[in-house]
Amino acid sequence: MFNRQLRCIFFCLLLALPLGASAKPEFVLKFATLAPTGSTWMNLLEEWGNQVKAESDGRLVFKFYPGGVQGDEPDVLKKMRFNQLQGGAFSGYGIGRIYSPARVMELPFLFRDFDEIDHVRAQFMPQFQDGFRDNGYELLGWMEVGFVHMFSTKPIRSLDEMRSRRVWLWQGDPMGQAFFQASGISPVPLSIVDVYTSLSTGLVDTVYCTPLAAIALQWFTQTPYVSNLALTNGMGGLIVSRKFFDRLPEDLKTLLRETGHTTGEKLVTATRKDNEASVIELKKRGLEFIDPGQGMSEPELLDLRDRAAKSLTESGYIPEALFGRTRALLQEYRSTHGDATPTTQ
Repeated sequence: MFNRQLRCIFFCLLLALPLGASAKPEFVLKFATLAPTGSTWMNLLEEWGNQVKAESDGRLVFKFYPGGVQGDEPDVLKKMRFNQLQGGAFSGYGIGRIYSPARVMELPFLFRDFDEIDHVRAQFMPQFQDGFRDNGYELLGWMEVGFVHMFSTKPIRSLDEMRSRRVWLWQGDPMGQAFFQASGISPVPLSIVDVYTSLSTGLVDTVYCTPLAAIALQWFTQTPYVSNLALTNGMGGLIVSRKFFDRLPEDLKTLLRETGHTTGEKLVTATRKDNEASVIELKKRGLEFIDPGQGMSEPELLDLRDRAAKSLTESGYIPEALFGRTRALLQEYRSTHGDATPTTQ
């Protein structure tokens, strides 16, 4: 009797083992990003993936593709349309291909500090989320790249000096095109994945990015000079396709939304902190920060902004009413919080 019971128990265990070993998640979210492995951005994304896996009891898992291995942001979006990927962390460039009005947050020389950015963003988030949803995507979290500066092989103190440089343009970016056209600059359009090599060969000698990105992408090794003038504040988003999102049961939709929002806020906080630390690190490495000279006064820069904005509103890339609403929100905010001086961080 005892032997029969023992054999029965052993047989049941054998049946159970293959089931446990072969169990697979119900949903796999293939998620691409330009963020390199080991960067603050990638570490927080992996933390997000671990949290989702744990809280879903393994039903929903992330498979990350860091460091641009799935290509530039347009490549990632194309793969999402064909369901080869289901999500990604995008900069404003990629977001513009999904819902371009959100890039009102990236107009040059518009925001002067983080408080202004946070105030306007809070007003627009419901509209932005609806815009993404209407275009086939779910905006799970908002993130930032940070304040963008010019990095160059020679000092740049004026627009005239910038016009004489071989300036990189993120290929196909309407925002960059409008800014350079308004500035009278003829840029060199390239995919972001080709920038480092192009700096090495001299195809370009000037790029724009944040201090943190310059270190993460190693561009700083080719560009010993940095402009103290912040051109804009780069934004980003954590995005999944609606085709994938709509297949999820309600509890997993809620989990992705809540954890995505929290991760976005963590990314904003960490990015701002790391950009400050990156400025210190770049100075330690010998990079020279250059103050703007003649031809870059605030009235002249604001005129440049308005000319770029005019081009973007006339093309419909950014609705004119949204730009007007943004300026009204800023004017209202500054009237109650005091006018600020333009940031150089």
